Amino acid sequence: MSEAPALQLSGLTRSFTQGDVTIDVLRGVDFTLSRGEIVALLGPSGSGKSTLLQAAGLLEGGFGGAISIDGTAAASLSDSGRTALRRDKLGFVYQFHHLLPDFSAQENVVLPQLVHGTPRAAAETRAADFLSALGLGQRLNHKPSQLSGGEQQRVAVARALANKPVLVLADEPTGNLDEDTAARVLEEFLSLVRSQGSAALVATHNRALAAKMDRIVRLDHGKLVAG
Repeated sequence: MSEAPALQLSGLTRSFTQGDVTIDVLRGVDFTLSRGEIVALLGPSGSGKSTLLQAAGLLEGGFGGAISIDGTAAASLSDSGRTALRRDKLGFVYQFHHLLPDFSAQENVVLPQLVHGTPRAAAETRAADFLSALGLGQRLNHKPSQLSGGEQQRVAVARALANKPVLVLADEPTGNLDEDTAARVLEEFLSLVRSQGSAALVATHNRALAAKMDRIVRLDHGKLVAG
């Protein structure tokens, strides 16, 4: 029996109403992301990349069509079931790091593991290992305000991957960094994702960064096409 895809979208739609105008952002998106595959999602600002990632991450309602994560149909779940699916199967990286400002780099990576049920000692060890792999072994006890932008985003990457998610969703994860730092952080992110066998869908507008991934898809008038 073959493994279920990390992510399956079937006929995904999303519309927004502004006054008397209805805007169709997603117009029947069909997409399959295999386990362990890393796919770049291209499209200009306003094309619906973030909307698609919010759907895939079960972060809001109002979508038509079907969403399945690691073989589990989201429509069949209660609110608590969707929360558990996000906790157990998903990792998120955003353009802005959203780290907890009063906690150290290590604590920011430990906390989601504690929520997941990992014992504290094991969570602290895993956090230290991940941050060291990202070049932050000497910065474990630094708070976000004491870190550079690139360092902050590395902590966000470690946090997203700490629970070994089946699927990582990244929305312009290096969009707030300069070009050289962005390239380094993306390389480190891809290396960690591949090393633990997670799948990833990475929204970006940067084709040079997208070319480092397994394949490229592009949002075109609300539908996904090969990049």
